[in-house]
Amino acid sequence: MNINDVIIRHEKENERREVENLIREAFWNVYRPGCSEHYVIHVLRDDPAFVSELNFVMEKDGRIIGQNMFMKTVIEKDGGGVVDVLTMGPICVTPELKRRGYGKIILDYSLERAAEMGFGAVLFEGNILFYGKSGFTYSSEFGIRYHDLPEGADASFFLCKELRTGYLDGVTGVYQTPQGYYVSDEDVERFDRDFPPKQKLKLPGQLF
Repeated sequence: MNINDVIIRHEKENERREVENLIREAFWNVYRPGCSEHYVIHVLRDDPAFVSELNFVMEKDGRIIGQNMFMKTVIEKDGGGVVDVLTMGPICVTPELKRRGYGKIILDYSLERAAEMGFGAVLFEGNILFYGKSGFTYSSEFGIRYHDLPEGADASFFLCKELRTGYLDGVTGVYQTPQGYYVSDEDVERFDRDFPPKQKLKLPGQLF
């Protein structure tokens, strides 16, 4: 695949529903029957922590095939104080083009832009087998814990990448997920009625 085959740019306001539908298609029945990610981005765009300068889409042959976005959040330091960081996602590629390298292209591009803006680190929930290829590692290696996770519980889903080397040196504490990511099932159901009907399935490997 040639990186010149795609264009990465900011999402336009008149593309919001198209992007939401892309996200819906990408996440449908993946982590739960149906999905909520398309509603999550709908809500997050109006959140004060949303970084509009880091809200990207990937276009191929005039069609949007991928997206990524970022939110500001904090690490609450042990002993007091906070450290400003980013979190990321939803991030996705249209289902028929998954596992062809497009996801890594938009991921690496958006991380580079975040670094250029001066942000110090990105922490989020993801699969190390994919995100490790772009420099993410386990957040525990930085001494950062996931909020509300019991001591000793598996935290291998919680990943971190420094955008500025040494930004998290000497930092230990608890990462806080922005509140905008928490949406109710009722609100998701109501929002989803405006999209074409899709069958919800309970499948092996789903988390919820």
